[in-house]
Amino acid sequence: MNRRDTLLVLVALGTTPLASRAQPAAKSARIVVFGFGGPGTPATSVFFDAFKQGLRELGYIEGKNVVFERRSTSDPERLPGLAKEIVALKPDVILATGETSGRAAQQATTTIPIVLAYSTDPVGGGFAKSLAQPGGNITGLASLAGDLGPKLLELLLTVVPKLPSVAVLANPSVSSYAVVLKNLQDAAQSVSVNLLSLEAQSAVEIDNAFARMAREGVRAVVVPGDPLVFAQRHQIAELALKNKTASVFPARQHVDAGGLMSYGVNIKDGFRRAATFVDKILKGAKPGDLPFEQAMTLELAINLKIAKALRIKFPQSVLVRADQVIE
Repeated sequence: MNRRDTLLVLVALGTTPLASRAQPAAKSARIVVFGFGGPGTPATSVFFDAFKQGLRELGYIEGKNVVFERRSTSDPERLPGLAKEIVALKPDVILATGETSGRAAQQATTTIPIVLAYSTDPVGGGFAKSLAQPGGNITGLASLAGDLGPKLLELLLTVVPKLPSVAVLANPSVSSYAVVLKNLQDAAQSVSVNLLSLEAQSAVEIDNAFARMAREGVRAVVVPGDPLVFAQRHQIAELALKNKTASVFPARQHVDAGGLMSYGVNIKDGFRRAATFVDKILKGAKPGDLPFEQAMTLELAINLKIAKALRIKFPQSVLVRADQVIE
């Protein structure tokens, strides 16, 4: 029996050789996680693990049906080139860890879907036409809290009253810098507190900022949310403790690292929820049709150990509101 006759018999029996029956392997989804701030930022941190966990809960297993690429930088001038590099990879989805990386991705592509893991104002920031109907190729998470700077200042003054001066340590390369600083200046002026504005775009500049605080006798600092300060959260906490400086942040991970207190949305949970947007997009949904999800729950975290070292006693009104207390 020749090969042709053998194939005819196999077909008649309802079977074919294995090579003929093999189906092409399912294509793995390619997701790029794009962050601003360098090592330790959301692109390479616990937030990325939360995002992967969210995808695992939806059936996406790394190395099986999903492949991750991670790109991040602490140099704002590298963002456009890095965004172009990401677009060249032709990913199925780009997860932008914040507004800065989201802006660079937005400028690099209008077709590849982009999910923002965190955004304070996606409409005002030009990422969406509206929260309900974003349009374009961007969707994701939005914080209803907006700029928390004035609230952080209020909390700081509640814990350490009668402060003559308070510093604000912020990264001028962040897109929301000007607005955050203006709101803090207005809030400080309304309560007759002098605001010392300090800029930092590197670990060295953070050191310099605390040195200036020490020289000018400023013993309290508001640190707005930023990937760089998140990456340097241990450095900032150590400097604040060394200089006997009360500190307040918008993310609880700063308190875990040794900061005095924080008040803001649960960013880790936001990254986990970002996975649901990616899942819908991979299943055919258009980003512009997916409403931004609004994070409305704010959490307060305090560090009693640091408070004791700074000889600060939390008022009962703050203690009863705390969602996380480190002792």
